[in-house]
Amino acid sequence: MTIRTALAAALLAASTVGALAADRALTLDKNGLHLLDAQGRELDRHAVRAKRWDQRGEGSERVAVLLDADRSRPLLARVRGDRLAVHELPAPDFEVEALCLHRDPQGLLHLFLLGNDGLSEQWLLGERSARPVRRLATAPHPQGCAVDDERGLLQFGEAGVGQWFVATEAEGRPRRWLNEPAPTARPAWPVLQPTAQTEPVGQQGDAADDPAIWVHPQDGRRSVVLGTNKKQGLLVYGLDGRQRQLLPVGRINNVDLRQGIRTGGRAWDLAVATQRDEQSLVLFGIDGRGHVTELARLPTDLADIYGLCVGRTPDGQLDAFPNDKDGRVQQYRIERHEGTWRARLLRQFKLGSQPEGCVVDERAQRLFVGEEKRGIWALDATADAPAQPQLVMPVGRELVADVEGLALYQGRRGGPSYLVVSSQGSDSYLVLDARPPFQLRGGFRIGINEQRGIDGASETDGLEVSSADFGGLYSQGLLVVQDGHKRLPDGRQNFKLLPWSEVARALRLP
Repeated sequence: MTIRTALAAALLAASTVGALAADRALTLDKNGLHLLDAQGRELDRHAVRAKRWDQRGEGSERVAVLLDADRSRPLLARVRGDRLAVHELPAPDFEVEALCLHRDPQGLLHLFLLGNDGLSEQWLLGERSARPVRRLATAPHPQGCAVDDERGLLQFGEAGVGQWFVATEAEGRPRRWLNEPAPTARPAWPVLQPTAQTEPVGQQGDAADDPAIWVHPQDGRRSVVLGTNKKQGLLVYGLDGRQRQLLPVGRINNVDLRQGIRTGGRAWDLAVATQRDEQSLVLFGIDGRGHVTELARLPTDLADIYGLCVGRTPDGQLDAFPNDKDGRVQQYRIERHEGTWRARLLRQFKLGSQPEGCVVDERAQRLFVGEEKRGIWALDATADAPAQPQLVMPVGRELVADVEGLALYQGRRGGPSYLVVSSQGSDSYLVLDARPPFQLRGGFRIGINEQRGIDGASETDGLEVSSADFGGLYSQGLLVVQDGHKRLPDGRQNFKLLPWSEVARALRLP
């Protein structure tokens, strides 16, 4: 059955009788909504004149939404045994013409409210709350609607035009088609839930980009997350997501840090970021409380500086690996000499196209670099070694361009280490062994945490992971990812936090 046929069938059913759910059924007529038993006897009724309705139910659970024609208000009805529990939902600031329900892959219930003027909204219906997820541009005067839950497609008709299809997935950029889209196949990765999120960045649009994690030396719960706002500067967050600092250092893109660096006769906790207006590296110091201070601006000879990672050498020094949109990757030694910070160029190499994300495996002295359109490369991170990148994983079905953030989970006490990658084109994350042959362990997506009111993550740029003990949910480590589209409700970008234990459980990692 095509979706178009399914829409017609759904609209016909919605105007007459609901399908049986165990021994209960719902019907709608001019006298209202009726709850019937298996013999067709009325158990309960809610008087309403409704011009549209839809329902979902599995087993004995049944939920219906109705559009009150007299008040132009959406109503939510739940079957509670032999009774109907009906209450009003918040009314949007537009005239609702059609409404329909959707059960997403996580089992969460969503409501689509389609407006007469082409403005529509998607809501998340919890057991005790209804929350706006996002706004949508649809079409004026929609002729009913229906959702194919399995394919994740909302369909509605526009007079004189045809049938429109809209992707129901709230994350990512809104996608719609005028004709029925062909089925798309992508890996059925597990969906994990974030447990915290940072406060949004201060600018609209594509602003948040790349995080780094500083680990408190005595109490992991007091650690902080650094995040770049590439329209403003560096942000510092507690693990509760609250912003602690803003350093307005300009258009910085990527940030990375290392602790316990030996230079200039003492130990330092240092962070480095790429500054795109000055084509330079911004150097930050981090004190024992997690307070960040700018130390220096270090020039490079890159023409369009972009991504970056840093790594500690075997003797405790710091190397920075900035890259350029033209494919160049450079290696600088960051050092303090006679009271002055400097960046000394050690070597450089070039990939065929634009890189960005990278990470250093210090145990193996291996550098991983993501070339956005081609895949992941690995090479020796030692400054005097030949720069001979080897392709670890090409772009394909699992790794979908752009290849963005790369991070390394370093197993404790010599345990296995894993490379974590943002597969931006599929709104997913891959986990590979950090050692040859770099086996793919699996992938996952980040969905809605309905209980905490946190949306999922999509189109992720940068990410970071640490195996340190941060206490509580994060005792086995912490993953932080940039979220390209803030939902629940729509808003400015931010960063999402997840326990590594959930990644390990979902992918059955040792």
